[in-house]
Amino acid sequence: MKRVTFIHAADLHLDSPMVGLKSLPASIFSRLKESTFVALERIVNKAIEEKVDFVILAGDLFDSEDRSIKAQTRLRNEMKRLQMHGIPVFAIHGNHDHLDGSWAHLDMPENVHIFSTDVERKIYTTANGSHIHLYGFSYPSRHVFERKIVDYRKEGEADFHIGILHGNIEGNHEHGNYAPFSIKELLDKDFDYWALGHIHKRMILSQDPPVIYPGNTQGRNRKETGLKGGYLIVLEEGKKSFEFFPTSDCLWTEKEINVSEVNGFEQLYLTCKSLIDAERESKVGILLKLHLTKLRKENNPSERDILNDLLEALQEDEKEEASFVWTYAVTAEEQCIWDKETLANQTDFYGELFRLSGELGELGHSLDILFHHPQARKFLNPLTEEEKKEMIRYAESFLVDQLLKE
Repeated sequence: MKRVTFIHAADLHLDSPMVGLKSLPASIFSRLKESTFVALERIVNKAIEEKVDFVILAGDLFDSEDRSIKAQTRLRNEMKRLQMHGIPVFAIHGNHDHLDGSWAHLDMPENVHIFSTDVERKIYTTANGSHIHLYGFSYPSRHVFERKIVDYRKEGEADFHIGILHGNIEGNHEHGNYAPFSIKELLDKDFDYWALGHIHKRMILSQDPPVIYPGNTQGRNRKETGLKGGYLIVLEEGKKSFEFFPTSDCLWTEKEINVSEVNGFEQLYLTCKSLIDAERESKVGILLKLHLTKLRKENNPSERDILNDLLEALQEDEKEEASFVWTYAVTAEEQCIWDKETLANQTDFYGELFRLSGELGELGHSLDILFHHPQARKFLNPLTEEEKKEMIRYAESFLVDQLLKE
């Protein structure tokens, strides 16, 4: 029976600078900086443990076009580990690590095949005699907006045809719309598996044939929550299976806690501390956003700076923990100390303020300069509609609070 086993991972973003996180304690920041390399090691460990036929890396191996020597060296060393076990690697470069950058180049070992800038076919025969055709391309530059999917064509006779594509599924607005495609376009190609990359959220677009975004291998900011990792894939005649395995060394997560029965700061602190201890995982670092609901009137953050005090106390306990739970933010549900309708009826000024706050288009236009700046856009992901709304709500509340203090 023809059979092939492989690992599919994507978006390693090796040596990610972890932008905006340098204010963390040095030990935690250092752990985050190392986490993308730890994730790579875990991919290789899994491949060796499962004795897979090969590994697929579906783009954005490096975090930037000017890939560091450190990142290249660490990747090459891990590829050599796979070479020692006779495991080849099929990789493509994406929009972050495209081939038009300038860097000091280090060659990868012979077991690594990097696809060229045009969609090409790579033929491989496994140890058990299964014939595999793999198809893919690497980004020639950062911005690839054309539908490269049209260049994927099933060629020749093979037991399994596998497509590797770093691109954006139509309808997703959280990532750049590079090399866009629809699910129908993928299925029409009649491949046995589609190994996707680019979107950092784990998504299974089709079960048969499997069409999978594995997500990135390590969360790098508060928007990339939960376990990150790759997939172990087994394709057999008439049977396909896929199993997620975790690789992330640090987890970003958000938790909500009802504090309606809590009285005073001490009890509030102990309640939060109890939740934090319950979240702690052996040998895993956790970065936590804590949201308090039903906060009692006497603990109202608009009356005293209780949230900042609470955050400071919770952080103090974690600075030396190996399996840390670092609370990077504490928020509370909005405390309504003013009524929007009443204020709008008082003066035309408030009515105009609330009208403008409901128009998201102006916000997007105002941010265009930042998000289209040649340097800034390398580090910024597009804002989701919910994030835009959150910014508007915060700005509106801040302005009214300041005006009412006058």
